[in-house]
Amino acid sequence: MKNTANTVTVHIPFTIRKYGGRKQVITPNGEPAAIEKNRVDSTLVKALARAFRWKKMLESGQFSTITELAKHENLALTYMTRVQRLSLLAPDIVEMILDGRQPPEMTLAALLEPFPVEWEGQNRHFAGFRTSR
Repeated sequence: MKNTANTVTVHIPFTIRKYGGRKQVITPNGEPAAIEKNRVDSTLVKALARAFRWKKMLESGQFSTITELAKHENLALTYMTRVQRLSLLAPDIVEMILDGRQPPEMTLAALLEPFPVEWEGQNRHFAGFRTSR
């Protein structure tokens, strides 16, 4: 007996977008297919921890200059100054990162770019990122 297989093709309209290294399924109406649980970005948390640790080391007098600290940590001065600037982030932004509620676009590379020192200015500056989950 001859086996004739019928093929059924189903087309599901969706796109896959990459946000901060994460892939997300987007439905035809532009919404994420599923609500993701908060994901703590360990890279951002580590950078924040380093920034606050370095700030404490400088404020305590353990190191008199950031250049001296960079030598001690065996890091490029320019990198250290950019990471250390994270200690100036508004408390609500730090909390959002520690809770894993930051938008996918809020990557370490994005945070190492210049941002305003004033907390209100930071909120305006980071408002361009997608609304947090």
